[in-house]
Amino acid sequence: MRPGVRLGVDVGTVRVGVAVSDPSGLLATPHATLARAWPDAEPDTDDVAEIVALGVALGAIEVVVGLPRSLSGDEGPSAAAARKYAAELAQRVAPVSVRLVDERLTSVSAHRALRDSGVAGRRQRAVVDQVAAVLILQAALDEERSSGRPPGEQVVRQKRRRPKTKDGSR
Repeated sequence: MRPGVRLGVDVGTVRVGVAVSDPSGLLATPHATLARAWPDAEPDTDDVAEIVALGVALGAIEVVVGLPRSLSGDEGPSAAAARKYAAELAQRVAPVSVRLVDERLTSVSAHRALRDSGVAGRRQRAVVDQVAAVLILQAALDEERSSGRPPGEQVVRQKRRRPKTKDGSR
């Protein structure tokens, strides 16, 4: 198991849940629920910037983003959105790696866990994304501990293309 803090991210259309691991990579804990601003926000004022800043502040070695797949393993529009989010995050958090891990049923499990612990429906909205991020990150930590390999798939950073100038050069 590689030592170091990891961040877990549950990407939603309205909110983003964030979890943090301890430095030994043993336990994931809830950290925050962020309002989803990206991609329409100004640079450095959005949820991606908050995750990047948290990663820098904690010296994170990796960010794990949940990849929502259907029960059959297929990827739909939500998975495409998570991949796009992870790609943007990978650009901005570099050189820290970003990995996508299967998050099937984490939101369902998060709601069930909150309901079972007595958290009322309205109060669940404020923390369900954090709980889902904890489940995503804990699954990634457990997978790495059992396999000895980093979990999921690494997000490859794309080289940014400079816009063309008026004369057509870059």
